[in-house]
Amino acid sequence: MNTVWLSLGTNIGDRSCFLQLAIENIQQKIGNVSKRSSVYESEPWGFTADQPFLNQVIKVETTLLPNPLLLKLQDIERGLGRKRNSGVYESRTIDIDILFYNNLKINNPDLTIPHPLLHQRNFIMIPLAEIAGDFIHPVFNKSLDGLAKTCKDNKSVEVYIQSQTTIVQKNEI
Repeated sequence: MNTVWLSLGTNIGDRSCFLQLAIENIQQKIGNVSKRSSVYESEPWGFTADQPFLNQVIKVETTLLPNPLLLKLQDIERGLGRKRNSGVYESRTIDIDILFYNNLKINNPDLTIPHPLLHQRNFIMIPLAEIAGDFIHPVFNKSLDGLAKTCKDNKSVEVYIQSQTTIVQKNEI
């Protein structure tokens, strides 16, 4: 069994629903979701957008190898309405990134593991450190807690509290 850490992000439509649907699809098609971070709301990174992102990191146990895993994750993204413009950061219904796959280091045109920019992004580092703070980054040989504390990203990342809408019915007399 392989341990994979995935980052989920969404800033279009019902963001909470897209996160939940992504996790359900991952559970069905990839493997057991064994840990989930809190959900965080964050400013877009690398571009401007009208809506902030919801982000979450999950730990998944899978039998899939890295490239088939990537293809299945891209299928899940497409199934949830993700449209890609190669090399352009933009708003999206769902984004699923492979952060780590065991302790592997992969660097090929289609896939780089560990994710090459994770240590520069608080929207990844904060939820990742929440559930995997002791994990040692296989390239930097530092704990994720340590990397999170030295991240220079100044974008806002806050725990997301979903508002509960209460419907009050009036009794007519």
